Amino acid sequence: MTAALPILRSLRDWYCPNCGKTDQTREARPHVRYHTCPKLRFLSAPMLPVGTKAKVEVHEREDYIGKGLPRLDENGRPLMNLETTRDDGTDLMVYAPTATLHGSA
Repeated sequence: MTAALPILRSLRDWYCPNCGKTDQTREARPHVRYHTCPKLRFLSAPMLPVGTKAKVEVHEREDYIGKGLPRLDENGRPLMNLETTRDDGTDLMVYAPTATLHGSA
């Protein structure tokens, strides 16, 4: 006699504290849901598990740019990072400038 075992699937609810978008995932492994947030200059921003109190902010670069190719927002302003602040810590997504190479072959 064989017994059928149910397959348990993890259901996780997500929300964006800036634009209010909600979503659900069914991934059992640890993961983070991202979305293109219109309130965060259309950057790919993390969504938070429902019930998590946090804020997500974009910080502009404040240093000299020179010949680097930084990440720009929709208005052409250079961006430094996207910061998620919770009671138990901070996460940063840093936008490093793209390197360039000049020369001849």
